[in-house]
Parts: sequence; structure tokens; C-alpha cells
Amino acid sequence: MTEHPFHKHINSFVSLTDTDFQTILTFFKEQHFQKKELLLGAGDICNNNFFVVKGCLHMYFINDRGTERTVQFAIENWWLTDFLAFQKQSASEFYVRAIEDTDVLSIRHNNLEALLEQFPIMERYFKSIYRIAYGSSLNRTKYLFDFSKEDIYFHFVDHFPEFAQRVPQYLIASFLGLTPEYVSEIRAKKRS
Repeated sequence: MTEHPFHKHINSFVSLTDTDFQTILTFFKEQHFQKKELLLGAGDICNNNFFVVKGCLHMYFINDRGTERTVQFAIENWWLTDFLAFQKQSASEFYVRAIEDTDVLSIRHNNLEALLEQFPIMERYFKSIYRIAYGSSLNRTKYLFDFSKEDIYFHFVDHFPEFAQRVPQYLIASFLGLTPEYVSEIRAKKRS
């Protein structure tokens, strides 16, 4: 039998038996979202944290000028939610949308608390995940301050080719604080 992608992911941080994993899986809900389908809307109470089994998501907000600003992407083996709103069980300021057809495991806040109580080893797993996410966030902030706009784009494309190949250029531009026109210009200049 093939190991479930989520079980394999967890086992890269902590060790879980097949039996424990099957019980852990009962805390989650398997969901499928079509391309462009909304998983979370701004103003909605953030009840779920999403683990991407297959597909791609992005989290964004809409600024005062009506411009969509992407703050995070998630592909296979990544988690995505408005973590602060999820923790506080409050209204989100972000949207989460499927970029492509996406399968997720979602866990509600109360189920996560029950899971952590029953399986303390999962606290170690989540601690590792959150440390990595926080470190990545700090690096992104550094790059935004330190790199030229052109360098930011090429750094992203070079270090995250799995996103660069799957995510539309206008969303990459939004994520990097660039305009789609500027990204097209940079790409054209590199090709010539």
C-alpha cells in the first residue's frame, strides 16, 4: 500500500505508526476545490487550516485601491491559513483561493486542539512547521528590503521553480510587490 502524502510529510519531522496516522486522519476533512474556488473569504471566521495534498493555493488581500496583493502560496505538503485569525477564531482579513484544482486536508480549530491533546507528538510536528514558516517569512522580508526589484524576481524564480512554473505571472508579481507589466519587461530583457 502506498504511503499517504500527509503521513510521509509528517514522518519527515516525527515518527508515526500507520495505526496512529489512521487515527490522526480522522481529525481532518478531505476536500476538493476547483480552480479559482474560494476556501476562505475576508470577513469570514477562520475555522480551518489547510494542508495541500495536491494542487496550489494562494492567500491574498485586497488593498484600499482595489488591488489584489498575494501574501503566500501553498503547493503540495504546505499549510495555508490566516494563522492569527485561526488561532483567535476571528474574522480573517485574507482570502484563500485555489490556483488550480486542489485537494486539501482541512482541520478545524477545535479538532486541532483535540488532536494535539491526544497525540502530543503532533505538537513537535507543528512546532517544526511553524519555525520553518516563520524563518521563510523573515527571509522574504529581508529580500524585499535588500534586493532590487529585478533581483527579487530572479531570486524567486531560481529558488522556487516549482511555483514559477505553476503560478500565473500576475500572481507572482503580486506576491513580489511588482506589477505584471514590470515582470513581463524583466522576463523579456532576460530572453534577449
